[in-house]
Amino acid sequence: MAIRMPRIIHAKKILRRSSSSASKAFSAAVDVPKGYFAVYVGESEKKRFVVPISYLNQPSFQDLLSQAEEEFGFDHPMGGLTIPCGGDIFIDLTSKLGGL
Repeated sequence: MAIRMPRIIHAKKILRRSSSSASKAFSAAVDVPKGYFAVYVGESEKKRFVVPISYLNQPSFQDLLSQAEEEFGFDHPMGGLTIPCGGDIFIDLTSKLGGL
């Protein structure tokens, strides 16, 4: 006579899925070195960039953050900081900031 426990089996599957997604999120966080943060840039297709925290003090970067706040508020669709500008514009700006 076997005892069936479908709820327990279902719970194990959910835990397995959530732990694997948590490990993916952790591995993405590990990719960002200390003193840096990740942003997603682009208008339609988002590309991930890792930039120094020191950029947060720069007025031109703060303007981009204000644009992101106006467009997305605090609910970012990518789960991280999303900046609504073209990738070329972002690369141009960060290359200028890198020279400071």
